[in-house]
Amino acid sequence: MTGEQKFYLEDLRVGMFRESIMDITAGKIDAFADIIGDHNPIHVDEEFAKTTPFGQRIAHGALSASLISAIIGNDLPGPGAVFVELNLRFRRPALIGDTVVGRAEVAEINEKTDLVVMRCSCSVDGRQICSGDAGVIVKKRLTDSYPKDS
Repeated sequence: MTGEQKFYLEDLRVGMFRESIMDITAGKIDAFADIIGDHNPIHVDEEFAKTTPFGQRIAHGALSASLISAIIGNDLPGPGAVFVELNLRFRRPALIGDTVVGRAEVAEINEKTDLVVMRCSCSVDGRQICSGDAGVIVKKRLTDSYPKDS
């Protein structure tokens, strides 16, 4: 990965989108729990998880949502984009064995502030598990800096 800018603000259009896919495994859940320090037994303890309404271990919501960060950081807008806000609503969990599809779509572009609003979602088998919006600052091609607070 070169880290080169994929899209500048001028390149973006409302409706552009990218998707990314992740298979949920017990190993990914355990590794994610270690990385973020969230060892809630609903995620990491099979016996405990059996006593919950889900009947099994569930993935951290942030594990599924990490697909959104990956799309924004790697693909659309890509390297150089600065993630400034994320607002998600979680509707149902991802389970071990699920394939999560993350999607981020350009919803609004503010050329004065360089802020791009991305409509984001994650789904399993076509059913949304989370959705919301992300705010991303995207550099303009004609400048070599990000906007300053006024």
